[in-house]
Amino acid sequence: MKYWTLLILMVGSSFRLAAGGIEFFHGTWEEALELAKVQEKVIFVDAYTTWCGPCKRMAKTVFTQETVGEFYNANFINMKIDMEKPAGLNFQDKYPVTAYPTLYYIDGKGEVVLVTKGGRNPEQFIELGRSVLGKADNSADYAEKYESGERDPEFVFKYVKALNKAGKPSLKVSNEYLKTQKDLTTDFNLRFIYEATVEADSRIFDLLVEHRKRIEQLKSPEDVSKKIKEACKKTAMKAVEYEVIELHDEAKDKLAKHLGKEGQQLAMELDMNYHRLFDDPASFLKVCDKYIKQFVKKDASQMHQLAMDIKISFHSDSKAMKQAEKLAKKAAKNGGLFQYYFTYSEILLHNGKKQEALKMANESLKRTDGNRGLEQNANRLIEKIKAS
Repeated sequence: MKYWTLLILMVGSSFRLAAGGIEFFHGTWEEALELAKVQEKVIFVDAYTTWCGPCKRMAKTVFTQETVGEFYNANFINMKIDMEKPAGLNFQDKYPVTAYPTLYYIDGKGEVVLVTKGGRNPEQFIELGRSVLGKADNSADYAEKYESGERDPEFVFKYVKALNKAGKPSLKVSNEYLKTQKDLTTDFNLRFIYEATVEADSRIFDLLVEHRKRIEQLKSPEDVSKKIKEACKKTAMKAVEYEVIELHDEAKDKLAKHLGKEGQQLAMELDMNYHRLFDDPASFLKVCDKYIKQFVKKDASQMHQLAMDIKISFHSDSKAMKQAEKLAKKAAKNGGLFQYYFTYSEILLHNGKKQEALKMANESLKRTDGNRGLEQNANRLIEKIKAS
């Protein structure tokens, strides 16, 4: 499980399936319950207060993460409720809150699936969500009826949806249903194809893109694009799990083919992640150079992220660390932020350039804007460099 969580976070760090973090529902509690029933989802509630430090940290550093947003937006109805406001006081009539943050997971019937207290980092928060999906998994009920011969189309659709929500294999059931259908172009069957598309290396994925225009009319172009990205990501992860390069190539080829320029960018990001996970710095750098020329150009934030990726993944490879140094230098020059100079200093120190590292560490100190935490980090780095 730890391997899969790490893999998801690493792939998601640059493979951008979501535009941002968690999308919070802004309706009433009653509306959220109704929506949870219709969508057969669990409601995640961040029970917080405005003065709670851990609440603020989660809001700033966890809920905003793309990997977190991707997972929670797909699987939960998400709500933030201030426990000192009327909505929060009403919420506590049924769901007690004695510490902040309290993280509630509540199903459409209003029953608590899980409640826990305290902040989490992104990896822990995703794991928490996965455990909730396991507790809320009702696919076993569908499985029993299915094995008994139940084949009503609406029932099979809900069964596939339950399997997908629980992260269980659904292609066998989906293919069995589709083989019985003479007309795949009915609205119901097109919606079924959309729900059943979970991997790019499947006939169902090909059906999705074959009938893409019609499905976009039933769903939306954005939904279909996201489905394509998710399916390609799933196949790319399978390629890593089973070490099958052909699956990886299929995932990135289909991204480029069906999502245009965005798909080409995502395909390169997949390539870099693949080489990073298999500890292949030479191949990573080759793709990275092309990626910078085509998509990064002078974007300081992306340069900094790439420098960090190299520093974390290939810190023992001298050629890779030289590239990280170049990227960090450009990020600092173009972006001018504390973190860019701080990272640049760390990489310089790693590369044995002590005096330059000290200079950049002092430069980062000048850019803390009075933030005591940043000042402490910069001063610790300065002391580390002097002591080295």
